[in-house]
Amino acid sequence: MTTTDFKYGFFLGCVIPNRYPMIEASIRAVMEELGAELVELEGASCCPAPGVFRAFHIPTWMAVAARNNCIAEEKGVDILTGCNGCYGSLRDSWTELKHDPALKKEVNSHLAKIGMEFKGNREPKHITQILYQDMGLDYIRDHIKHKFKDLKVAVHYGCHVLKPSDMRPWGGESEDPRFLDELVELTGAKSIDYKDKFMCCGAGGAVRSGIKEVSLDFTREKLVNMRNAGADIIVDCCPFCHLQLDLGQVEVNGTFADEIGEPFNIPVIYLTQLLGVSMGIDPSRLGLMKNHKLSGVSPFISLDPFLAKVKEQLI
Repeated sequence: MTTTDFKYGFFLGCVIPNRYPMIEASIRAVMEELGAELVELEGASCCPAPGVFRAFHIPTWMAVAARNNCIAEEKGVDILTGCNGCYGSLRDSWTELKHDPALKKEVNSHLAKIGMEFKGNREPKHITQILYQDMGLDYIRDHIKHKFKDLKVAVHYGCHVLKPSDMRPWGGESEDPRFLDELVELTGAKSIDYKDKFMCCGAGGAVRSGIKEVSLDFTREKLVNMRNAGADIIVDCCPFCHLQLDLGQVEVNGTFADEIGEPFNIPVIYLTQLLGVSMGIDPSRLGLMKNHKLSGVSPFISLDPFLAKVKEQLI
């Protein structure tokens, strides 16, 4: 397949460029390896965040999300986003506007002030949707060069990639999904079952900002369940979940020190970072950084244990 088969507008959102640029690097590297072309969406704004903007003023949320979708329409590409929250805003607004003519007319009256019109002819897609549905497991499997011999992965889907199910492309699989597990297992890694696997990471809906201890209690529960199941690493597909599971481990180790026993130290890896190393891409191109001594800079949990497994296990 040529790059014209897989051409997408890359919607960065806020958390990836500001907190986890290594996720952007891994998406770009893997998409290049898979023969995809990524188009820059100049002028794109915050999606805007569904747990914040939509909770306060739906019309503003809808208009801003529609504007972002319009940028992709004008470039003639579907959107690729690596963030569950961005996916939620862009896809929910896209779906609602396509099925509600009155709402579409109202939003377009606002967009007309800046010379834009929402048509709905370009689909916002999550990176997992593109990998699993557009490209498919067989196509990706052909690009795998190395496989892990013994790597136990606790996958974390996150909320917005799955729900609301009637606005997602997974059909009945939204209730018991396997697509992230199957993508992970292309690398030879084992996606393990663990208690409350589809539980929220704790960050969404502005809970992290509003009630930090409640947010971290969610994260503590997830981490306990992952560790009890024997996870070597956590693999996610959302930068905000990534933040909560990465920085959140440090915070949980402090806030719940008396309850958790041994501090958590589980490397958190984004999906395309895992796929990338199995494709033979240099880990440095995937943003897989060794431990550092910088304060307030990700990754907060050392990736050294994972990098050691990359060196030892890939065959």
